[in-house]
Amino acid sequence: MMDDTKMALAELLVRVVAGILFFFQGFDKLFNIKMDEVIGTFMQDAQRRHIPRPLVAFISYLTSIIELVGGLLLILGLFSFYASAALCVDLMLITLAFSMMQPMWDLRHVFPRILLLVLILFLLNYNLYSLDYYFNL
Repeated sequence: MMDDTKMALAELLVRVVAGILFFFQGFDKLFNIKMDEVIGTFMQDAQRRHIPRPLVAFISYLTSIIELVGGLLLILGLFSFYASAALCVDLMLITLAFSMMQPMWDLRHVFPRILLLVLILFLLNYNLYSLDYYFNL
């Protein structure tokens, strides 16, 4: 029983920390930096590779919304599996975009998020402290 409690606390910690990181990353891009600035930053490299602005804009909005909503869902522990899956797709898109722009880019912001998502997926059976558990989702 004690091991289950420890695992549930570990799941809570990892899920909430990851949720906070993703939520504020999306929030910052959508409301502080503003999407025009985000898109403009990516467009400098995208133009060299002949990637159209509408595609860059779509992916920028998509990833920002996934981060905001997915992060909030992780914090709440609501639809945690689906939020984690969406955030995994988000990280794959971001990794692809950054790798196209600069093959040897710094992973220091992405790698910890990948590890947190992997841990969440391994610990989802111990979601005692989540809305998923209470609503039996």
